[in-house]
Amino acid sequence: MLYTPPPTDPNAPPVRINLLSDTQTRPTPAMREAMARAEVGDEQVGDDPTTNALCERVADLLGKEAAVFMPSGTMCNVTATLVHCRPGDEILAHETAHIIAREGGAHAALGGFQITQLQGPDGQFTPETLRKALHPRTRYQPPQKVVSVEQTANIGGGTIWKKAALDEIVAIAKQNGLATHMDGARLLNATVATGIAARDMMAGWDSAWIDFSKGLGAPIGGALAGSREFIDAVWQWKQRLGGSMRQSGVCAAACIYALDHHVDRLADDHANARALARGLSQIAGIEVQEPETNLVFFKPDGAGVSGDKMVAALRQRGVMLAMMDGRIRACTHLDVTAAMIEEAVGHVREIVRGA
Repeated sequence: MLYTPPPTDPNAPPVRINLLSDTQTRPTPAMREAMARAEVGDEQVGDDPTTNALCERVADLLGKEAAVFMPSGTMCNVTATLVHCRPGDEILAHETAHIIAREGGAHAALGGFQITQLQGPDGQFTPETLRKALHPRTRYQPPQKVVSVEQTANIGGGTIWKKAALDEIVAIAKQNGLATHMDGARLLNATVATGIAARDMMAGWDSAWIDFSKGLGAPIGGALAGSREFIDAVWQWKQRLGGSMRQSGVCAAACIYALDHHVDRLADDHANARALARGLSQIAGIEVQEPETNLVFFKPDGAGVSGDKMVAALRQRGVMLAMMDGRIRACTHLDVTAAMIEEAVGHVREIVRGA
């Protein structure tokens, strides 16, 4: 089997400390209660009141005219590019962006788009790199239609795009007739870390979305925002892709609960990530990237243990992490406590000592 997720190894010890991803969060009892109480209707005919309330809330949060609820963040990205572009058009994004590395080639498969990969450290390209990638409109080259950024930059280490850089990229795009799209999978991590409101951080961006199934702890969903005209066109693609739901208010209620209760607490995840990085950096030979949000990337090779062997050894101790882009990624979230961080560091130290 190439694509089907493998079943869990029945012989593996239970996972006690899950640092694999913030997608591993489970709905809290209070969130489940909110879902059970949700007032619902049929989203496809526009009468699910909870979903409608969520969309209005996200549009206001991001400073846009309208928003639409989606089953996944991938669908947010894909429908956005399908509206912004036509087959043969070009999108500009960092070489490690989700739309290139994590969405199964959907933008090429479904839209026939070319994505030009821009380079830069920590998952970000500079405004100058964008300028150099632009070309005159001729029949010999694909029309450049969209520039996309990922806030925060996942493979870059959960780094935060500075607002000044975002504003400059918007200005360059507008001067050259390009639309702007923000993959906001962890946008609220960036707003909590910087203190900059979401609507201010993405001012000038034509479209953006936030994910509810990562640090916000909901079981499903994202919401894409933009102009009313843009969201109206997105709805056509949502229908075509099978993303138009029925009583989606059950899921939307979890997202509203998350916005009410789980945004400010993202700061706890950031503090736990810093504590993890600090503990790992005190182990000789381990190279750690200083986290800006809730992602910690490190390499244990200098301590005599390969990344793969470290991940496997930790899994046998009930600690789950992942290899990503040649490094180990640990992701903190609401189901990870400060005590778990201390224990995880202790396990890494013991594995290194026994190498």
